[in-house]
Amino acid sequence: MINHIVIIGSGVMGRGIAYVGAVGGYEVTLVDNNDSALQNAKKEIDSIFEKGIKLGKISFDQADQARGNLTYEIDLKKASRIADLIIEAVPEKTEIKKHVFETIEEYAPSHCYFATNTSTMSPTEIASFGKRPEKTIAMHFFNPVHKMPLVEIVRGLETSDETAETIREVAVKMGKETVVINEFPGFVTSRISALVGNEAFYMLQEGLGTPEEIDKAIKLGLNYPMGPFELVDLVGLDTRLNNLNYLHEKLGEKYRPAPLLEQYVKAGRLGRKTGKGVYDYTTKEELVKK
Repeated sequence: MINHIVIIGSGVMGRGIAYVGAVGGYEVTLVDNNDSALQNAKKEIDSIFEKGIKLGKISFDQADQARGNLTYEIDLKKASRIADLIIEAVPEKTEIKKHVFETIEEYAPSHCYFATNTSTMSPTEIASFGKRPEKTIAMHFFNPVHKMPLVEIVRGLETSDETAETIREVAVKMGKETVVINEFPGFVTSRISALVGNEAFYMLQEGLGTPEEIDKAIKLGLNYPMGPFELVDLVGLDTRLNNLNYLHEKLGEKYRPAPLLEQYVKAGRLGRKTGKGVYDYTTKEELVKK
């Protein structure tokens, strides 16, 4: 039985996972070693509750109960000891994930399942950082977590059927639709999204159209809910570049990052989180490619 879920990392994804976990009825502990980041996450989660109440997405009583399910913690070792499921949502860097999994392996109870929220990285490799590969899996949530309906569940080489089914049930209780797939670099969604987003940067680089025109064409012509530039500004240009570099290494030339994307990242234009990406959120006007 999964009763207590520990989420590691209080960034955009971690706080979103904590929210849907609490709303789904789980006891949730959100962990971050940066207390300031943790307090910011708490404010954002409270804001999501308030907006949900105003929009009629959740009742006041449901929100109050879900808030009661949430705790915040800076001590990973302490939190790990009481976990039935640990979901790691730290940056997509091997050395960071390795440190996290080595720590939770030492302190989590033997029955605890491990999940990594990754959009591209190998759950088999990540499982090797611990000693329970049969209980380790990837849960790929989408941003914003409280709005996006899908969780892509990715089995590693040694993930058991029981683990895959247990994690699927957890995602369903969180209100999500699921697909359960086998590991291959980029899974399903990231491979397609990376190609579309990277091609959009090549189009912009070639002067084919403005970001607004390209986004509008993709949204209205292909029925995408967001344009590729709107999406990359939301998820972060640095995150997209990291994913493309990984896919380029694993799958070849078709994933080579567009030079313009690399240039934007070098300039610090990382998207909404920095105020500027493809678009300028400080003036709400489109940034023009120089």
